[in-house]
Amino acid sequence: MCSMYSVAVKPCIRVSNGKCPSRKSIIARAEVTVAPQHSTTRIFPLLSKDGIPLADLHVQEIIERQSQHNILAREDPCKKPRFHPTFLEEAYEKCRNICAEYAKTFYLGTLLMTEERQKAIWAIYVWCRRTDELVDGPNAGYLSSAALDRWEERLQEIFDGRPYDILDAALTDTVFKFPLDIKPFRDMIEGMRMDTRKSCYENFQELYLYCYYVAGTVGLMSVPVMGIAPESLVSAQSIYNAALYLGIGNQLTNILRDVGEDALRGRVYLPQDELGQFGLCANDVLSMKVTDRWREFMKEQITRARFYFNLAEEGASQLDKASRWPVWSSLLLYRMILDAIENNDYDNLTKRAYVGRSKKLLMLPLAYTRSLSTRKVFL
Repeated sequence: MCSMYSVAVKPCIRVSNGKCPSRKSIIARAEVTVAPQHSTTRIFPLLSKDGIPLADLHVQEIIERQSQHNILAREDPCKKPRFHPTFLEEAYEKCRNICAEYAKTFYLGTLLMTEERQKAIWAIYVWCRRTDELVDGPNAGYLSSAALDRWEERLQEIFDGRPYDILDAALTDTVFKFPLDIKPFRDMIEGMRMDTRKSCYENFQELYLYCYYVAGTVGLMSVPVMGIAPESLVSAQSIYNAALYLGIGNQLTNILRDVGEDALRGRVYLPQDELGQFGLCANDVLSMKVTDRWREFMKEQITRARFYFNLAEEGASQLDKASRWPVWSSLLLYRMILDAIENNDYDNLTKRAYVGRSKKLLMLPLAYTRSLSTRKVFL
C-alpha cells in the first residue's frame, strides 16, 4: 500500500447502478484547467490552479509550524514521554519489520539514512499503513464512523505523549524528536472518511483533493524527517510542494494500475467527465473491454501522472543527501509502473502492470545516482 513520500492509498468508489454518468460541460475559468483535452499542447493543473489553492489546504501553516525545531518539547517539556530504551528499541524494530515486508524497495532506500531518520520514517510508514487498512484492509467491511473518530482520538493521544500500543509509541517518540505537525495526519484520516462517504468523482478537481488527503499528506509528514539539504537554494515551500506532487503522482499511478482489479469489485476511480470526453462511461470500465477509445483515454491519464512526477523531481533533489535515495527509488519505480501499462498496450483492465524484482533491483543504482545530485533532471 504505502511507500514513504508516496503512501498512496486508493479511494473507494463504488458504482451502484452501473449507469453512464451524464456528460456535463466543463466550466473553465481562465486560471483553471480541469482535465486533459484533445490537443497537441497539454496543460495540466498545478495545486494552485485546479480550484484547490494552497491556502485552502493550509499547507503554508503546516510548513511554518514544521520549520520550528523540537516544537512539542518546547511547547510543553512535561509532555515528553519517557520510554525505557529496550521498549523503544522493540517498537522501532516492529516498525522496521513491517516496512521491510510491505515496502521492500523503499525500505532498501532507507538504509542509507541516519539511524534516527530511519526509525522515524518507519514509524510514520506504519501509522499510515494502519490508517489505510481501516478502510481497505480485511476488516474494512465493519468500519464505522465511530472507529475513525476513535482513531483520530488515538492520534491526538500520540501527540500528547500517551500512546495506546507499542506501534503508537514509536510514532510518539518520533513526533517529539522531529517538528511534525498533527494536521497532515488528521487530513489523512479525513481522506479515509471521504472513502466511506463519497461514491463518485465527477472531475479531476474532486479526485485531486482526495489524493491530497490520502497521499500528498505523506510528503508533508516526511520532509521534516528527511530534512532539506543545507546547501539547497530552493525555498522550503517549493520542496513541500514537490513532496505533495510526488504523492499525487503515486496515487494516480496506483489508480491506473488497479483499474481492472477494482472494476471486478464494482469500483471505478476515474474522473467521470474525462471518461465522457472520450465517449466512455462507467459501464465501459466495468465491461473490461480495451478499445481504441480506452487507449487514448489512458494515454492522457498516464501523461498527467508523469507531469506530477516531473514536478516532484526538484524537491527530491533538494532533500538532505542521506535521505534522497528512498525518494528517488519511489519516484522511478512508479514511473516504471506507468511504462508497464504502456507495454501492456494500455490493458489495465484484464492485466496488472507489474515491475519484476530484477527490474526493481536494477533501478536502485540509477536511483542512487540521481540522489547524489541537486540538479533537476527530467526523465
